[in-house]
Amino acid sequence: MMTIAAVLQSARQQIPHNEARMLLKAVLQTTDVWLLTHDDAVLNYEQHQAFLTNVERRNAGEPIAYLLGHREFYGREFSVSPAVLIPRPETEMLVDIAKASVGAGRTPSSCVLDLGTGSGCIAISVALECESARVTAVDASVDALKIAINNAAQLNADVEFIHSDWFSALENRRFHIIVSNPPYIANGDSHLAQGDLRFEPPQALSCGDDGLAALRKIVGTAPNYLHSNGVLAVEHGYDQADAVRKLFVDAGFHRIMQQRDLAGIVRLTCGHCPAVITTAPNATVK
Repeated sequence: MMTIAAVLQSARQQIPHNEARMLLKAVLQTTDVWLLTHDDAVLNYEQHQAFLTNVERRNAGEPIAYLLGHREFYGREFSVSPAVLIPRPETEMLVDIAKASVGAGRTPSSCVLDLGTGSGCIAISVALECESARVTAVDASVDALKIAINNAAQLNADVEFIHSDWFSALENRRFHIIVSNPPYIANGDSHLAQGDLRFEPPQALSCGDDGLAALRKIVGTAPNYLHSNGVLAVEHGYDQADAVRKLFVDAGFHRIMQQRDLAGIVRLTCGHCPAVITTAPNATVK
């Protein structure tokens, strides 16, 4: 039998102290304050073993979000599992774009589509931030949809979830705003064998020899599902800004804008769909 102080001290040999505290807090289903004020409390055998197992898994590189079963996104906590990507800060820019587009719209109720919703973090955040919006989210993975539906229920968000491979189940539907964080890493890219990416679902990470296959399909097809002057916004890789901008131009989008993440890297491209598809004018990176 070991005390909380002792097990945390021992775990520091394998993982950072703050991560050990998060894992122990999850095992004991308690709070930071309780841990601080009860460091002499003794763990029972089951609690100790569960904690040691999670420490070993974390030391082997497994994402702490999967071990804890949740990750914060846009100020809310979302359940996650290896069936879905772990939400990342840069993806919050898609929510910002959707919010701005809903606010700028002239229709009383904007229809928003989230392609490849995963955990549902984008769609649910938009639904909660924009109460007038009607939000639809699709994913080709049934397991991912189960996670997303559960998150919507837990956060009391009104989102329509559909099992669909991109636009395949959305015939005759049109939206004012389409957002997507699709797979954009090239097949065989060395990054897939590093860090958290080793444990995340491959189909949600990589697509095609250049990583642009999903983006080509989404950008090229989106005009058929957007209202006149509708907005498409997509996240993409750190080195894909020029290629993705060209996809938007080739698909006839105009007022194309690109946004940088906190590291100063262009990670998001958005554009407006005209009433009649024409060649889009040049746009500058902002």
